[in-house]
Amino acid sequence: MNDMTTTTETTTPVLDASGVTMRFGGLTAVRDVDLKVNAGEIVGLIGPNGAGKTTFFNCLTGLYVPTEGKVRYKGTVLPPKPHLVTQAGIARTFQNIRLFANMTVLENVLVGRHTRTKEGLWSALLRGPGFKKAEAASHARAMELLEFIGLQDKADHLARNLPYGDQRKLEIARALASDPGLLLLDEPTAGMNPQETRVTEELIFAIRDMGIAVLVIEHDMRFIFNLCDRVACLVQGEKLVEGTPAVVQGDERVVAAYLGTPFEGDTPEKAGTPDAEPAAADNAGSTTSTEGEGQ
Repeated sequence: MNDMTTTTETTTPVLDASGVTMRFGGLTAVRDVDLKVNAGEIVGLIGPNGAGKTTFFNCLTGLYVPTEGKVRYKGTVLPPKPHLVTQAGIARTFQNIRLFANMTVLENVLVGRHTRTKEGLWSALLRGPGFKKAEAASHARAMELLEFIGLQDKADHLARNLPYGDQRKLEIARALASDPGLLLLDEPTAGMNPQETRVTEELIFAIRDMGIAVLVIEHDMRFIFNLCDRVACLVQGEKLVEGTPAVVQGDERVVAAYLGTPFEGDTPEKAGTPDAEPAAADNAGSTTSTEGEGQ
């Protein structure tokens, strides 16, 4: 009996999205997309601008209710409400930074603890022993996370005064404050220089080592292929290919999709260099992606 239970837990994906379709009137932004993320995995989601990547993220996190399909977290269908999805164990960052600019670094992380805090309105008003204990625990956890990302010395700084790379890291810390089992990162290295990108890569590996599965959207091909165990490519809302970085990197259809050329027109030389040309073409527009969060 125990063996069967262990096997079931081992084989149940952290995330299981099946047949996810999202339509806006006559426009189908995401069409019949299946994707699984297993425990201990870092999975990448790539595709040209407008491919439906952020829309798919929004379906996973309850911002959108999929027109068709199901999203399961550890075998349970998720309710289409963002706070309940976060409470279940999925946290995310956004393509555009969404910090509370006039709050401190520490306060921003504490905001992320709200789904793990049981104290209610009356407890907060009365400030009894239970509230003070919970407040102290939240503060301690927030400081642990700031130390983890290397911002413990800036806890009292206003978020708006942080350098760009630190603001990105702070968003990740705020997401981690909800104690997720799955972290969704939407273009975490957009606008970063090479050194900041390397730091972010190391941070994501450290998050994986904490036992948190990661699903990441990114336009930097070198970054995504170095980082991920598996990669899925979306094109025009459909999953074109999924596999190991080597498989996806060598798929001529992926190169064709990024370069905007028909698959039949690709030369063998072009198909063999997906790290260079697609990354350069896509990075040029990565910070002005047409696939905004509201789509």
